[in-house]
Amino acid sequence: MNKIDTALTEMLGIRYPIIIAPMFLVSNAEMLKAAIRSGITGAVPALNYRTDKEFRAAIEGIKNEVSGPVGINLIANKSNVRLEEQLQSCLDLEIDYIITSLGSPQRIIEKCKQQGIKVFCDVVDAKYAKKVEELGADALIAVNKEAGGHAGPTPAAELIPELLDACNLPVISAGGVGTGAQFKEKLDLGACGISMGSPFIATHEAGVSEEYKQACVQYGAKDIVMTNKLSGTPCTVINTPYVQKIGTKQNFLESFLNSNKQMKKFAKMLTFYKGMKMLEKSAFSATYKTVWCAGPSIEYVNAVRSVDEVVTTLIKEYETAAVAVEK
Repeated sequence: MNKIDTALTEMLGIRYPIIIAPMFLVSNAEMLKAAIRSGITGAVPALNYRTDKEFRAAIEGIKNEVSGPVGINLIANKSNVRLEEQLQSCLDLEIDYIITSLGSPQRIIEKCKQQGIKVFCDVVDAKYAKKVEELGADALIAVNKEAGGHAGPTPAAELIPELLDACNLPVISAGGVGTGAQFKEKLDLGACGISMGSPFIATHEAGVSEEYKQACVQYGAKDIVMTNKLSGTPCTVINTPYVQKIGTKQNFLESFLNSNKQMKKFAKMLTFYKGMKMLEKSAFSATYKTVWCAGPSIEYVNAVRSVDEVVTTLIKEYETAAVAVEK
């Protein structure tokens, strides 16, 4: 297939309307370069880099090796104390698009608009979608019930039409795509593209441990559970023996601190910090204390492959599904 034409491919100048979703600790420069070479695009969380110097060097390295759109995910709420520094670096590096999560994107949109940088905002309902549309967002990332990480409450079949009805922005579907047929379903619902994460964890380019990659092969949709112990916000993880041991609900003290008005802000920041450290240890080393973030689309992951192989298979399956409908 030469190209799939949508608002997303037009905005970013890519061949297929697919974004490798920004995944904490998983996404890296190698994945983004592979994405561009495969005719799609990828985004990486700015928080994946410990220092601004490392962040800038990684993005400059990508731009020196490949020609194509690079995306950055910025956490917009107060838990991200490095937001101003990260945003300035994105402006200096002339990033192609920003994906905002967890907080008001107002300042990010205002700054990016001045330089023509696209801003796509994570949303889970029409109410918030209308707010970011008013702020000047370029597109919506519709985070549905089957997304990995911080999933939304609504199935894609309901959320995409709801957002299209409420707003005049392009909608990119996030969650529930592991096959080309599911990719086609989201476009048929009116989405201009997809943001796809979990199937790319089990790729050669992903910088996580082989144990994490193999877990995505071995476990399936039934093994995905929701926990609020990592960031204070419900997050999907693989239900490993260690997750079963520690549970998925906050304990009494954690729950009390997060509900106390005076302590809530600090409790959330502490929970976020502790949770991210736990994920970091699990992602890069073999340990019995495994907390691996993933979504139900790992159901369709049968082997560790390259980014290009994942994309090629997805497009072939998409074509097959399209032909079947025509018949």
